[in-house]
Amino acid sequence: MPGADPGAGSIAPVRYLVLDELSRGIVERLDPASASFLNSSGLAKASPMGLGLYRIEPVGKVGSVRTPTVQLDVRPKDRLGLGRLLFLLSYAGDQGFRPDSVAAVEDRELWSALAESLAQLAGRALGRGVLQGYLTVDESLRTVKGRIRISDQVSRRPGMLVPLEVSYDEFTEDIAENRILRAALERMGQVPGVRPEVLGRLRQLKGKLDAVTRLPAAAPLPRWKATRMNLRYHPVLRLAELILRNASAEAGQGTQQAASFVVDMAQVFGDFVGTALREAMAAYPGELRLQFSTLLSEAVNDADRLSVRSDAVHLLGGRPVVVYNAKYRAAADPGASLTVDHFQMLAHCTALAVPTAWLVYAGAGEMKLRRILNTDIDIVEFPLDLSRPPSEILASVRELARQSWGEVVRQAGSTPAGFPG
Repeated sequence: MPGADPGAGSIAPVRYLVLDELSRGIVERLDPASASFLNSSGLAKASPMGLGLYRIEPVGKVGSVRTPTVQLDVRPKDRLGLGRLLFLLSYAGDQGFRPDSVAAVEDRELWSALAESLAQLAGRALGRGVLQGYLTVDESLRTVKGRIRISDQVSRRPGMLVPLEVSYDEFTEDIAENRILRAALERMGQVPGVRPEVLGRLRQLKGKLDAVTRLPAAAPLPRWKATRMNLRYHPVLRLAELILRNASAEAGQGTQQAASFVVDMAQVFGDFVGTALREAMAAYPGELRLQFSTLLSEAVNDADRLSVRSDAVHLLGGRPVVVYNAKYRAAADPGASLTVDHFQMLAHCTALAVPTAWLVYAGAGEMKLRRILNTDIDIVEFPLDLSRPPSEILASVRELARQSWGEVVRQAGSTPAGFPG
């Protein structure tokens, strides 16, 4: 639905279009450059219909694409806000992530919310000055500093005493945490339509990091470790990494910019369920493994063997005892059918020789038990309501762990030694 430009201060009017990820699409007028960028972003498909009209259809991703003339938002089902989306993304990327570690300003327009959230968190992180830490430096010097790298000295300068190949630790601002933060501030500062006052704050904050090495556009993010020393940076670094991994900004014609923030909700949901379930199942004996593959068929040649891959399998003594699969789109979606999902879970139970499979789907509702006729296999549909607060979502995953483990114990006939009841 077209609307007014949400980003005040734009040089030219920007049409605002919104799609639900499950919608069938809309027909809108687009300029060729915007249509091309939209297609290349992977957020939606823009198909020409003639006379400058394009049919815009979602392709299973959510996010936002902004060009100098149009902004398209594809929103998750159940109208999840940005805060919930960032929570799911962050938790999946870092087991043990606290629900309050990434705060998001809720705004009807994603770019304004991301920019404001980054500005607020960066302001708090840098409020007590730029973080410093030790950085290992390799240099060629005429005097000894730190330790001599003997192998490099011999291979690069055989028979020479100077210069010396040395390594030493330097206390500096040019550390991984600041490089990531500077890159995120730069990325958001390039997004068209960010409100001028927020853009000014982003630039002011980036100015505090001018002495920090700039990350090349395609460079991998440097690794950092969460410690007590960088505690005040934790929230902003989580958000900064999400922005750098999922958002892009690039120059168009002249000084015009285009930007995109695109995520695959099915992948996000699957990663979140796996990470949260592994954490919850750590309270019980055994080991939970993610993306567990096993053979489904026998064959003369290995190439002819069929295999299945489960999202998560809990093993006890090396033997599978329960299997889980996460489905973002399932029975909760209007018109959807679980037939394919049930067949898949049946195959997993057969291949793994486990009697119960848990189908975790995104949506509200009641847990349901499906007993498969002429088998000893049960399939349990377990809803995970993503519209609930993060603490309640995690509590639901812990309840999933408790019930699935209880089923393992029940099937064993009694509580084995060392098993919690």
